[in-house]
Amino acid sequence: MPNQDGQLDARRIAPATDRNRDAILAVLRWVLPQSGLVLEVASGTGQHAAYFSAALPDLTWQPSDPDAAACASIEGWAAHAGVANVLAPLVLDVRQPSWGIEAAQAVVCINMIHIAPWAAAQALFTGAGRLLPAGGVLYLYGPYRRNGEHTAPSNAAFDAQLRNADPEWGVRNMEDVAVLGQAEGFRMDEPIPMPANNFSLVFRK
Repeated sequence: MPNQDGQLDARRIAPATDRNRDAILAVLRWVLPQSGLVLEVASGTGQHAAYFSAALPDLTWQPSDPDAAACASIEGWAAHAGVANVLAPLVLDVRQPSWGIEAAQAVVCINMIHIAPWAAAQALFTGAGRLLPAGGVLYLYGPYRRNGEHTAPSNAAFDAQLRNADPEWGVRNMEDVAVLGQAEGFRMDEPIPMPANNFSLVFRK
């Protein structure tokens, strides 16, 4: 997309980000610590990182993504927003044994575990358990099944679309995700219903 000088830059756009960012931010204001380092896993375009870091200036935001082009977009959005509390993105696949970061006060992961193999969800909890201190928060956002059932016909259609694209993808069962958290020493708060048939899941170590 063109920048203010009319030149092309690396920023990508995910339209859903503008629709969900304020609802997510309202939950983050409540669950994240007042200060410290927040690791965002699978930052995608970087729109969330730029928006949340501007709204939460006392936090240091560490974005990450396994895709190099996404990391360039993240840097582009941070520069466009003029935020000083966003670090350079990490090239991070959660299934790696080392994440290139030793500790964080919170981990945020938005719309990842249904567009990744189940092994990525398992690795997310393992890595978060390794990084977070007692009382640290892991925040997840996205669509979920409850007791094996979809919460809306649109989610069922989305799930079919995902599984057609890759059999290892799909809308996850919330109870299965909660079990992953328990295995790594997390307790899950009551799920928070969000717009467009999504949920916020808050895990505390």
